[in-house]
Parts: sequence; C-alpha cells; structure tokens
Amino acid sequence: MNDEFKKVKERIEKLKEVINYHRELYHIHDKQEISEEALDSLKYELYNLEQKYPQFITSDSPTQRVAGKPLDKFEKITHKVPQWSFNDAFSEEDIRDFDERVKRFLEKEMGKTWIASPIARNDTNIEYTCELKIDGFKIVLEYEKGVLKTAATRGDGVVGENVTLNVKTIESVPLRLKEEVDLIAEGEIWMGKAGLEKINKERKKSGEELYANPRNFAAGTIRQLDPKIVAERNLQNFTYDISRASFSIPDSQFDELQKLSELGFRVNKHFRLCKNIDEVIEYWKEWQKKSAKEDYWIDGVVLKVNSRKYQELLGYTGKAPRWGIAFKFRAEQATTLLEDITVQVGRTGVLTPVAHLEPVQIAGSTVSRATLHNDDEIRRLDLKIGDTVVIQKAGDVIPNILSVIKELRNGKEKDFKMPKDCPVCGASVVRLDGEVAYKCPNKNCFAKKRRNIYYFVSKAGFNIDGLGPKVIDLLADNGLVSSPIDIFDLKKEDVELLPRMGEKSADNLIEAIKNSRKVSLFKLITSLGIDGVGEETAHDLSKNFGSMERIISATPEEIRSVYGIGEVTVDSVVGWFKDTANRKFIDELLKRVEIQKESLTRADLAKGGKLVGKTFVFTGTMPTLSREDGKKTVRDNGGDVSESISVKTNYLVAGENAGSKYDKAIKLGIKVINEDEFLKIINS
Repeated sequence: MNDEFKKVKERIEKLKEVINYHRELYHIHDKQEISEEALDSLKYELYNLEQKYPQFITSDSPTQRVAGKPLDKFEKITHKVPQWSFNDAFSEEDIRDFDERVKRFLEKEMGKTWIASPIARNDTNIEYTCELKIDGFKIVLEYEKGVLKTAATRGDGVVGENVTLNVKTIESVPLRLKEEVDLIAEGEIWMGKAGLEKINKERKKSGEELYANPRNFAAGTIRQLDPKIVAERNLQNFTYDISRASFSIPDSQFDELQKLSELGFRVNKHFRLCKNIDEVIEYWKEWQKKSAKEDYWIDGVVLKVNSRKYQELLGYTGKAPRWGIAFKFRAEQATTLLEDITVQVGRTGVLTPVAHLEPVQIAGSTVSRATLHNDDEIRRLDLKIGDTVVIQKAGDVIPNILSVIKELRNGKEKDFKMPKDCPVCGASVVRLDGEVAYKCPNKNCFAKKRRNIYYFVSKAGFNIDGLGPKVIDLLADNGLVSSPIDIFDLKKEDVELLPRMGEKSADNLIEAIKNSRKVSLFKLITSLGIDGVGEETAHDLSKNFGSMERIISATPEEIRSVYGIGEVTVDSVVGWFKDTANRKFIDELLKRVEIQKESLTRADLAKGGKLVGKTFVFTGTMPTLSREDGKKTVRDNGGDVSESISVKTNYLVAGENAGSKYDKAIKLGIKVINEDEFLKIINS
C-alpha cells in the first residue's frame, strides 16, 4: 500500500471512530459535544473519501446507514435462538403467585441446596431485575466479530423476516460493537411520542389518516420495503437481552444489561435490581404513576429472575420462560348501568350481543359500550338489562363486563333473549349443534355484504374521509357496525378504544361522519349500490324526480321515461325499492341524514344552464382539475357526464395518459379539449 492510500485509509478509520463516538454520545447517552451540522460535515467528508476509494468501504461504516434501493420483498430468516414471549400478570396476586411458582420449582429442582441460607423456603427471597415494558416491536440482532450481520423480526418465534437494511437506518443500533465478539441480542424498536405527533401533524395537513398505535406504527415502518421511508421516521431502539454470545454471558440479568451498555447498545436506564417481590411491586406501582412522562409508551414492567443459574434451571414452558413475566399496568374498573343489549351481525353472519352502557369515565376515556361475546357469556354472568355492572378496561383493550352487582337490583331488570330472526334481513337465525354462536344463514343479508358498506362510504357515495375498508372491518369485527346505519350512531368513546385507533383518530372519524350527514340526493342513491345504478344513473334519477319519496313511489313507466335508463335497470330500481328490508333501511337512514337540494333542478335547467344538452367524458390526468371536480362542474352547469364515448358525446376532456377513450373519440369525430379549453367554456 503506497503512502497516499495509507493516509486515506488512516483518515477514513479516524473519521469512522470520531463519528461513531458522537453517534453513541447522542443516540445512546443523550449527550452532545458538537453540533449536528459539524457531525454532518464529518459524515460528508467520509462519504466523499469512500466514493473516491471504494476499496475502503466496510459494512460497519456510518455511511452504510444511508437507505439503499427499495426491496422487492423480505427474505425469511430462521432464528438461531428460538424467540419467546412472556406470559402476563395483571395484579399483585398474580405476581406473588409467580414468585411462589419460581421458588417451588427451584426447590423441586435443587432440593435443599437451592439456597445458601438454612432458613425456610417461604422466608427466602428471589432477586429480580425489573425493566420497563416498552410498547414497541421486537427485533433480533446478530453480530459477527462485532459487526452487525442481520436484523430480523420475531415472526412466529422460529422464522422471521430479514429487515437488516431498514434497521441499519436506526442510529441507536450499533453497526459495530466495542468488542469483536459474536453475539445475538434482542431489543425493542419504538417510535417516540414527539416523533409520532410530528408525523401526524404532517399527515393531518395533507388530509391523510392519522397513526394512533405506536407499536403498530413501528412494526409497519420496519416492514416498509423502502429503507428511505424507515430512515425518515427516526425510530429508536432499546436492547435488553443477550441470547447467545462467543463470550461468557454475565451471571445475572442486571450485569447482562450493563454488559450490553458496555458493548455500545442503548439500554433503557430505568432498570432496577429488586431484592424481593415486594420491591418488584413497589417498582411497578412507581412506574404506573410516572410512565406518561417518558417519550416512549410503557405498558408495564418485565421482571426476570436475576440469577442466570436459576434462569437455566427454570427453563421454558411451551411458549414462555418460567423465569420471567410481564407485569402489566393495572386494568381500570368502574361501575355503571347496563341500559340495553343489541345485536350486531358480523361478516360471517354471527350475531354478537353488545352492551350499551350509561357513559362512564375509565382509564382516561368515556366508555358507553362493552363486549359480551355471545349468549353463553350473558348466561354465565346472569346479566339482565337494567343491571349495575362492573366493567374493566386495560390499555387499548375493548372494555368487558366482569360481573353484576346483584344486590342493587330493584326487580325492574329484564332478561335478554337472542333474536329468532336476523335483525338486519329478517331471516330465521340458526345455532348449529356444538357451537356457541347464533348465525344468520341468509347469503344475501346486508350485514354479510360488507362490500356494500365499503361502497356506501366511498367517494362515489357518502365520501366519509378516513373510513376505508380496513377501518370498516375493524368496526364490524368489534361489533360496532353491521350496516351503514350503524355508522351514523358511532360515538367517539366507541371508536378510540379500538386497536390502531386513538383519541385523535376517533375525533377525525366522528367529525368526518358528522360532515357527511348532509348529502345530495344523487350521492345517497349512488351509495345504495343498486344493480345498474352508478353515479350517472343516480344523477339522472335525482334530476328527474327531485326527492327520495318520488323515486320510491315511481312506476316502471316513469323510471323508463328517464333518458339513458334501460329495461334491466328499470327492473332493478323498482325491485330494490319494493323490498321491505330495503325500505326499512331507507327509513332509518333518512332519520340520520339530511338530503341537500341539488344546485340545479330540472326546472332550473330548463331556464338555461350553459351546458344543457351537452355530454362530457373525462379521461387522463389533468394538471389541476380532478375528474370528480370536472364532473361536478358539468352537472352544476346543466350538462351530462358519461363514462364512455359514444356518438352522443359532445366533448372529451383529455389529460395525460388518455388511452383508448381518446382513440375512440378521434375515430368518431368527437371534439377533444384539454383542461384550459374546458375551463374557458365554463367561464365564458
């Protein structure tokens, strides 16, 4: 190696050393000695040198955190160490039972030799290391000779996904350790509250749905195929366990956490060695009170037997370690009145009873509904409408009824009976032998046609922002929505308790539903999803009849007289409105929404809309005008809109990537105009 190369290599190594020092200082220890601008300048110099001398680029270089090209898919990776999850405890009694099981198991395995002291087992204390349970996403990190080799998701505990490129963008994950060792470490990736709030502010400005659940957001980010997206979101990491190493792992969990820190990992600083189970409970109580002050979400405490020797003796059950447990923060309880029990019909036809409660504050939110699961659960609780009940809510879990305070009954309570007929379609309900669920057997039940609900709230229909298929599925699967009617009965306290939701998301959704209650007649007709009735036919019906009452009572001859409506569609419309269940649906819907008057009625058009008698088709992408806005403009000026080119078309408004409609218009001699020409016609 000549002198020039030697000097370059030395400079690169020194730059890497200094950059890593300041990275660790800032991202691991929350300290700062130089400005971010100065650090960026050092990184820039290193990058330029490596570009000029690529033979000196190594996988642990700070420049290798820069996001690369998007992946086509994630590769599977088999874990070298099986990945377990902890069992949960929710009360002091649960945690004392755990402590007792640990002692009992050790006594069985070791006999009288398991303690150094001669005192009785019941008076012997086990030491536990307590760590905060971060509400994040588990990651498994493998290092070879101190250099990060792979990062994998937990997956099913045996096979995960290789997300190394994405994890490399997280500054608190070291690319090189301080020792050249082989190591498999486990940790938690999380998104800070401040970071999530910043992202949500940006999404709100652009009209996008807000993120509510930090765990799901972190998991979703790590599973992005484009590492650049991961890099932009500034995820964080805490490492908490060494599951395999080429060196002797420390004899205690407490020392293991310190070793991780010495190797260069970021370890949550609030871990504590507790001499007995009483100290564990005190630690749990302390952090239940002050957990909200941290930038990360904490949903409990993880306690682990401190002695590694004892851990090895205790071993594992089929799914979890015997030497550790997750001590979740206390579920909050309250009492309230059960005002009613209604039945929702899910997408598989299962009838689910839902408790309607007198609203009560619990765990920081107002609760007015609770899960009842099935008729057998109601019988088990001996639940009656009018009862005073004890409800429980833990974190973001849907509230459930724990028990009934029977002493407060006054004799006016009513028994609940599952309906014999489906509350949505009226079909006779069935209950198969050996099953707890009652089901609607009708394949055409509105409740089972979830796609109808998707269409009902889509842009073509009520256009409810933030209420897409995933949210509808979430609402339906939790017994909150079984028909479009239920959407307008939703309350904030119902929605914010759902997984992946939260207070802000609930506020936005309820506001969007509120705004959608005022709807035009043609939008309402479109939302019904009647066979053969799309947006344009709905417009024609709206213009010609002017009210829902007139459409419902229209004869086949009257509907047939509407220009553009064929015989099949006439039968479809008449048949839909004759159906008793559909009429009932319309009656209930009109109690919840207000039909707004069209901007131009048929009488108005006769007096002179500038586009009366003209038919427009839109295709391609316009510079500033969306197709929906263009169509609305045409209709507001008395014109007609079609989705297809025909000899009756007067204008094709074409943007980029116009496609086959453009070719057909040219062939038929239809006038083709662009956005500017269209706007000139409107503004003339």
